[in-house]
Amino acid sequence: MRAEGRRLGFDAVRFTAAELPSSVLARLREALEQGRHGTMAWMEDRLEKRAQPRALWPEARSVIALGVNYGPDQDPLEKLTRTDRGNISVYAQGDDYHDVIKKRLKALGRWMAERYGCHLKVFVDTAPVSEKPLAEQAGLGWQGKHTNLVSREFGSWLFLGVIYTDLDLRADEAESDHCGSCRACLEACPTDAFPAPYQLDARRCISYLTIEHHGPIPNEFRRAMGNRIYGCDDCLAVCPWNKFAERGREAKLHAMEELREPPLTELVQLDDAGFRALFRKSPVKRIGRDRFVRNVLIALGNEGDSHHLQYAEELRGDPSFVVAEAADWAVKEISSSTKKPAS
Repeated sequence: MRAEGRRLGFDAVRFTAAELPSSVLARLREALEQGRHGTMAWMEDRLEKRAQPRALWPEARSVIALGVNYGPDQDPLEKLTRTDRGNISVYAQGDDYHDVIKKRLKALGRWMAERYGCHLKVFVDTAPVSEKPLAEQAGLGWQGKHTNLVSREFGSWLFLGVIYTDLDLRADEAESDHCGSCRACLEACPTDAFPAPYQLDARRCISYLTIEHHGPIPNEFRRAMGNRIYGCDDCLAVCPWNKFAERGREAKLHAMEELREPPLTELVQLDDAGFRALFRKSPVKRIGRDRFVRNVLIALGNEGDSHHLQYAEELRGDPSFVVAEAADWAVKEISSSTKKPAS
């Protein structure tokens, strides 16, 4: 199974029992009780099934945790200084990883069913599954202080897929925590989204605000967003374990040239058809044109170039409230900026 998984393009294939410790449910419940999930109501649904594999599928006996390296070919933090360009999270600059990984999971699942006559279910961010705790238990890595998985081999750049099966498979050894005293990820966060190590308040996270949040971005976080228009890589990018990471080998997950450093002035003019055409293969498409242009307008306001004032002014009357509100804010920010027009 491990060899077939690698043949299909998975960079890591590990095994664990279909059972998680009670601490997983306790941590989830605590975060929800404190409202740290924001408007992601789906996290409250089927909570017990999310925390325990057999609660979701009683026949499950083992879990296969799989990882695909999507390491970038350049430091994501370098683009934060190019304020007239949109900064899209590394994971969303290539093809939608859901599609790429789901296809591989299904291929491995078919191979397993034919060879071993087993039953199984495959998941990649599409069901109440605790991918990161399962990956840690299977030995792919550990959940770092930024709550994401860290690998000694791939750093912070692993997409995760999971297979539940009714086969009894020998479990691999779990990975231990190797964060030590390091606080780089906590200190790098632009919005102080970590109330404590290993805890995340999504309501303050730029990834949540630019992707999951549907309404206007709270004013207190707008300047901290800078030119981040979809997601944020700061806490991932500063992890010292990335020194062992290499560029991902799957070409479909490499950055498309048009999404590496797209000009804000081009993105802000996208209508619905233009948005869908540009992001047809990217996970960015899931947030729709209105939320995306909202994010771009905030980046334009932060950029503060009076030469770009016209783009914000044209959207003050946009039919979408979140676009019109962000345009109004951007106009005020640009108008009060002392930055000279672009030459």
